[in-house]
Amino acid sequence: MLLPKKVKHRKWHTARRNPARARVENRGVNIDFGSFGLKATTQGRVESKQIESARKVISRTLGKTGRMWIRIFPDRPFTKKPAEVKLGKGKGDVQGYCFEVWPGRIIFEVDGVTPEIAREALRKAGTKLPVKCKIIAREE
Repeated sequence: MLLPKKVKHRKWHTARRNPARARVENRGVNIDFGSFGLKATTQGRVESKQIESARKVISRTLGKTGRMWIRIFPDRPFTKKPAEVKLGKGKGDVQGYCFEVWPGRIIFEVDGVTPEIAREALRKAGTKLPVKCKIIAREE
């Protein structure tokens, strides 16, 4: 699983969430490495376990000839308090790391296989993620 080697701050503040302010990604929105990509169309937090699950299904579908790029890295820690614990007594312990995905962000890219295999691999990976995705091809 992906996680940072070292972090400056062990726990982060909870980010503000305003549904009225629809944010759109402006970094990582173009296909730069492969010929097909998986693009997020909704906002959400993708955990490192979910990225690993999608990576496994892509690599199994592509086979040995296919090449894959992961365009996101989970560096944001998320915390959770144990079940049946009263409120107060501080923030919960760090459970893992996630990445805040906004609409327009490219999550995975693939290359080196036929378009049918690439689309099938990205379709399967999209089902493992908590955000809605669409498959896009590089414009040439």
